[in-house]
Amino acid sequence: MKKGKQILALAGVIILVLMYISTLIFALLDSPMSADLLKASLACTIILPVLLYGFALVHRLAQKNNENSEVLQEKSSDDSSNK
Repeated sequence: MKKGKQILALAGVIILVLMYISTLIFALLDSPMSADLLKASLACTIILPVLLYGFALVHRLAQKNNENSEVLQEKSSDDSSNK
């Protein structure tokens, strides 16, 4: 599990670096499409990290919620067996 998280984190860093480089290249180009490409690149540079953080947060909360429900089920089964 830890190895998978490290691989995903490294892939995220590589994608962000490539987006920063593409943003720089689009800013320096002098073609009619470069302005639109620059806007798209800037938007992705901001939106992608925010989405990744949101997905990680939801996953973490879902994991905690799942663990809490398992603990509650164990307690209720222990209580019913003691009666």
